[in-house]
Amino acid sequence: MRLAVILVHYHTPELAAAAVEALRADVAGTGLEVEWLLVDNGSDAAGRALLEGLPVERIDPGSNLGYAGGVNLGVTRSKAELVLLMNPDVIVLPGCVPALLDSLRDGAAVAGPRFYWDRGRRLVQPPSEIRSRREELMTLLAGRSPAWAARARRRWRRHARRHWEARSPLPSHALSGSLLALRRTAWEEAGPFDEGFRLYFEETDWLLRAAGRGLASRYVPGAEAVHLYNQSAAREPRAQQWFEESAGRFRRRHYGPWFVGLLEGLDRRLPRGGAAAALPRLPPEGLKLPAEPSAYPLWVEVSPNPVGFPAAAERLSGPPGGSWTLPAEIGEIELTVQVTDRSGREIGAA
Repeated sequence: MRLAVILVHYHTPELAAAAVEALRADVAGTGLEVEWLLVDNGSDAAGRALLEGLPVERIDPGSNLGYAGGVNLGVTRSKAELVLLMNPDVIVLPGCVPALLDSLRDGAAVAGPRFYWDRGRRLVQPPSEIRSRREELMTLLAGRSPAWAARARRRWRRHARRHWEARSPLPSHALSGSLLALRRTAWEEAGPFDEGFRLYFEETDWLLRAAGRGLASRYVPGAEAVHLYNQSAAREPRAQQWFEESAGRFRRRHYGPWFVGLLEGLDRRLPRGGAAAALPRLPPEGLKLPAEPSAYPLWVEVSPNPVGFPAAAERLSGPPGGSWTLPAEIGEIELTVQVTDRSGREIGAA
């Protein structure tokens, strides 16, 4: 069986090299025939020299096509019946690719892994958010009211824990485009990524189209990978602008102009009470947690969003033996923090 690995890179040659190294180690001994395709959306001379030394075919499109355009080009240039789409800031852990491909062989059309923010696998990344008109409204209201923020977090937490606590492949289209395994037949049926999404939402749009065609999609907890926090986007100053543009395009397509108008009207009219809805920031010295073993398990949720979702989380089965702090490799970033018990009840943070 043949697999096409399509990695789309933009001014991240060191990350791309590390990603390729981990992938090659993971597929070694599987008997797979692999097409290695790296779409180079942008490199300086030193970056090109590094990439040209990798055991991959480097494709230079001549300009930055965006992630969607790079993926489409790579899929077009490949022939394999199985396809792996990947960002350069992903490090697959041993057994990740075989587990994803096993899920495809078992009947899934698309499969995605369990992601962590750190190599120590402490902070599990949230699944992609549920995208619906109701969720959009709740997100807007969450930024204006503490009560709505708490309600939205509870709803989001049920969705997240359904994925975090899964022990076997879970039917879900809430996957990340950072690493997707799929059948070429699924790609042909759902169509290519929409290149109107320059960055962000391209895979969300595609997965919804796949769901609409009845294509089975699975979250595979046995396939694990590290999605290095805030690496690729941090190197692109236009990332936030592209996010807003893509979010608008997604809403217009999937919810309709009337709903976009409703959201914009509510955004203008509702009082700006966001600060009152915000969670506390994680203290630089760390978080004090209960010392009594009977208080556990607990979850510590951290989020770049002031209202606390979506969030990455660590499940603690017992007292951490000191203040809880972020993994060192995450760096010094400002995150909100929330502690919850086994049932999802918020018990605050000290």
